[in-house]
Amino acid sequence: MSNKMWGGRFGESPDAIMEEINVSIDVDQHLYAQDIAASKAHASMLAAQGIITSNDAKNIVAGLDTILSEIGKGGFTFKRALEDIHMNVESRLGELIGPAAGRLHTARSRNDQVATDFRLYVRDTIDQTDRALASFQRALVDRALEHADTVMPGFTHLQTAQPVTFGHHLLAYVEMAARDRGRFQDARKRLNESPLGAAALAGTSFPINRNATAAALGFDRPMANSLDAVSDRDFVLETLSAAAITAVHLSRFAEEIVIWTSPLVGLVKLSDKFTTGSSIMPQKRNPDAAELVRAKTGRVIGALNALLIVMKGLPLAYQKDMQEDKAGAMEAFAALSLAVRAMTGMVLDLEPDAARMKVAAGEGYATATDLADWLVRTLKMPFREAHHVTGRIVAKAAEDNLPLHKVPLAAMQAIEPRITSEALEVLSVQASVESRTSYGGTAPDNVREQAKGWFKRLEKEEGAA
Repeated sequence: MSNKMWGGRFGESPDAIMEEINVSIDVDQHLYAQDIAASKAHASMLAAQGIITSNDAKNIVAGLDTILSEIGKGGFTFKRALEDIHMNVESRLGELIGPAAGRLHTARSRNDQVATDFRLYVRDTIDQTDRALASFQRALVDRALEHADTVMPGFTHLQTAQPVTFGHHLLAYVEMAARDRGRFQDARKRLNESPLGAAALAGTSFPINRNATAAALGFDRPMANSLDAVSDRDFVLETLSAAAITAVHLSRFAEEIVIWTSPLVGLVKLSDKFTTGSSIMPQKRNPDAAELVRAKTGRVIGALNALLIVMKGLPLAYQKDMQEDKAGAMEAFAALSLAVRAMTGMVLDLEPDAARMKVAAGEGYATATDLADWLVRTLKMPFREAHHVTGRIVAKAAEDNLPLHKVPLAAMQAIEPRITSEALEVLSVQASVESRTSYGGTAPDNVREQAKGWFKRLEKEEGAA
């Protein structure tokens, strides 16, 4: 028996393997809310244009509301034989209201349906992600203000470089998250055009009003080209790209937490809330939440790569290959959502060991640049010469196994006679961070000012939402 939805041309049922590879309901059932919203907008437009009767439209909308309630309550049976969410909804609508259900598909195709549904889904995902990232930023800003004065080592090449404050380090991720949010918002602006009414690929001969359906669904405008409307998935690619960059930022922070919580480093601690134990080693406290955030980045990057590969060789317009656009993207968005929430929790949970951080900040001759800067500022020495002189003093400190601030003044003067005791005052880690007052620098007052500015910005955003 042929398929009742498209079987007029076919005299035999598809092979079981064909049914298995063709079915998408296991994935696109997650689009049910968007599919029903788009169908309601389409039905109302058809009635307003006189294409179907107002009574049919009223019955269609009422039936769709019933289906929405059934799915929401878990009382709807999705049938794999009906392939996708569109056919499942239409079939149930026919059971509820009879032949009038068949009028809903006038002047549209599953091609523009799925493109519309997925745009709505991705738009909803972007909005949810933006809210989650804002919460992440608020957590970071709160802890940054708390630790504006907490000194820690700053690293380059994972080697101790210069002292910074823990608050300054946390604010770096606030800035990254702001750019992440900006990328998602840019993607949202570009995707916010409606494919509905493009039909299969060429538009329709019915006198539809695409502006009306676009407005009803919150789109800025209908898409201008029917071929483009049904055949491109750049809105998913762009959103996945933003998601991949965000996931990389989270992964970098997660990696730092893994390093910092190691007993060999011991800069921060996580509580039982975000760590696990070992089945064999009772002493272990593993930073599994951070490790899993780091790992989930692969899912997000993988989904982006997979969809790029799917799309790269497709001629216009719609191709069945594009059925593979949703599963990976949905999994990636879910992974990112979980990662953001986990990182937010860890930010609020972690406790820095301020004493250990301060000691570590002074290790590795971290204030050597401060000495070089003093030579330039006070002795008017060219920086390259100051760099060389400071390097010789560091070598002397290493030879005598002394921290830089414990090198005797006489030993320094043996290398550069003009050095005075004033130079010793710049060599403490506290003096180092307090001196970094340039815009964007790590000075505690800078950190407090930046954190308070972010509080105001986030509060303003929340008030405007």
